[in-house]
Amino acid sequence: MEIKILIADDEPNQLELMAFNLKSSGFICIKARNGEEALELIEENSPDLVILDWMMPNMSGIDLCRSLRSRAETKQLPIIILSARSEDSDKSLGLDTGADDYISKPFSPKELISRVNALLRRSRPGLINEVLEHGKLKLSLTEMIVTFNNKNVKLGPKEFKLLYLLMERPGHVFSRSKLLDLVWGHGVYVEERTVDVHMSRLRKAIKSKSENNEDPIRTVRDGGYSLLTNKII
Repeated sequence: MEIKILIADDEPNQLELMAFNLKSSGFICIKARNGEEALELIEENSPDLVILDWMMPNMSGIDLCRSLRSRAETKQLPIIILSARSEDSDKSLGLDTGADDYISKPFSPKELISRVNALLRRSRPGLINEVLEHGKLKLSLTEMIVTFNNKNVKLGPKEFKLLYLLMERPGHVFSRSKLLDLVWGHGVYVEERTVDVHMSRLRKAIKSKSENNEDPIRTVRDGGYSLLTNKII
């Protein structure tokens, strides 16, 4: 699974150095030179994690972090803040703003990669783990197999990808438009009703292996779909 990381830093040398080390570790890097450009690229590319420098002109990393946390589609996006400020109060401010981690400058490439991998393991386990499990549901990325209640569930490619997205982030509500972008591709014109059709097929396939007509997928009115967390099926 390819992992996309967006880096925003107004220092060209620092930006290129981070991109080089992340690419060397197998990540796909998207580079932004300021907060405004980063926001546009996040909307266009849906990265799996973002690294934001605190001190950027016009829109700082802190301001961008606040903006991302205020939006439903990026509310749970993993964020790392970079800063030359190393006081505890500065770290607290960065984390209180909504960042998941805070790295003080200067830092080594090894530390950056370690922090990125640690955050991905915590927030996006599906990007690191080959097998996702949620109650009676089990999904293997390498074998492309899904089981429910220890029984194989036959799914088409679109249904498999939809389930993967839901299992990777249980409880997160995916809008129909977001699912279209992630499964069918950004900019591809497909009616939102198509998502409902494939989601119906997914639910039918899972329920066919259930003993009590269990359905782990929740439909959110005017919102989209999510995987149940308050009652793990």
